[in-house]
Amino acid sequence: QLAVSGGGSVQAGGSLRLFCLPSGYAYRQIAWFRHAVGKDKEGVAALYAVDGGTIYADAVKGRFTIAQDSDKTTLFLQMNRLKPEDTAMYYCAAATSDVGSWRRADYYDVWGQGTQVTVSS
Repeated sequence: QLAVSGGGSVQAGGSLRLFCLPSGYAYRQIAWFRHAVGKDKEGVAALYAVDGGTIYADAVKGRFTIAQDSDKTTLFLQMNRLKPEDTAMYYCAAATSDVGSWRRADYYDVWGQGTQVTVSS
């Protein structure tokens, strides 16, 4: 299981940073998903191990940044200009083999526990 931390409560317009520790897993790509009450789980952002490339959901593009530290022991999700609609349980997930679509949660075989992000208006 991946260790995840960093959630919390913030007012709209604020920032939070989530952390994920993927050590011990030789992942091909790693991603953040979120699951809001009454909605399907959705991919937020992903990072490809082969070249460090990143991809984002349209809803967070320009506000969120996925990155890893130089020794690749920690994955971050920097969330800026948060909106109430960003409220959800956030999960870190790693794929140990190539996946067809980064948005497909069932392609990821290692998951962290969720961390709650709550944005108030």
